[in-house]
Amino acid sequence: MDVDAVRRVSSIEIGVVDPAGADAQFCIRSYFAELDARFEAGFDPGHSLPTDTASLTEPAGLLLVARLHGEPVGCGGLKLHGVDPAEVKRMWVAPSARGLGVARRILRELEDHARRRGVTVLQLETNRALHEAIDLYRSAGYVEVEAFNEEPYGDHWFEKRLSEG
Repeated sequence: MDVDAVRRVSSIEIGVVDPAGADAQFCIRSYFAELDARFEAGFDPGHSLPTDTASLTEPAGLLLVARLHGEPVGCGGLKLHGVDPAEVKRMWVAPSARGLGVARRILRELEDHARRRGVTVLQLETNRALHEAIDLYRSAGYVEVEAFNEEPYGDHWFEKRLSEG
């Protein structure tokens, strides 16, 4: 990694945000636009299982936004359902920030937030077009499981048992 990339990585800040806020909405709109461009038949959020702002707001869940020099470059959400399982939702990283480990950092922080809330199992689903996401989840210890919901855009369902550490 060159010096510029190291500076960029060290400049990334990740924090919990209001999912109705401007940075969060920018990330969600960008996420939807990318899905629409990458999915074979496009993407319509109205046909997907709902994840609204209320479900990504404490105590129902949370939304993390990653910022590089103050600009939003990624997001990831956590939907809580009592204790187990919780769901990882809305993982996205801007093309300009890819390759810097942003998605892995967001995922790790979501797992840490889940652990602090007593969650021991995280689940997520993703589409076959999102090869990078599938690789990330597998490399982070998620294993493919049977479908656990009726997400029309889902092709792969993953689960991870969280350790205490």
